[in-house]
Amino acid sequence: MPQVSAPTDIRTRIDQNEPLFLLDVRETWETEICRIPGSVNIPMGEIPARVAEIPTDKPVVCICHHGARSLQVAHFLEQKGINGVVNLTGGVEAWATTVDPEMARY
Repeated sequence: MPQVSAPTDIRTRIDQNEPLFLLDVRETWETEICRIPGSVNIPMGEIPARVAEIPTDKPVVCICHHGARSLQVAHFLEQKGINGVVNLTGGVEAWATTVDPEMARY
C-alpha cells in the first residue's frame, strides 16, 4: 500500500492543481474540529455502503487523525479494485504540524 509520509507532498500536488480526491475517514465530529480544505468526509464505518461515491478516475488520498484508520480504508478500497489509493501517514495531525500550523488540533 503506497503511503505518503510528507503532507507537504500532498500540499504541493494540490497547489499544482493535480486532481486528487481527499477522503477524510474520520467521524463527523472530528472534521468539525479541523479538516484539510477540499477533503470529503465519509466516516470509516460508512465506507462499505458509500464506496460508489469514491471516484476511480483520480488518485484517492485517505486521511484520518493519525493514519491508522485511513490505512485500513486504503486497503479496503484497493481490494475493491480502486487504483491509485494512498494513505497519508500521520493524518491531519501531521498536516497541522507541517503544512498548516494554524489548524486546530485535538
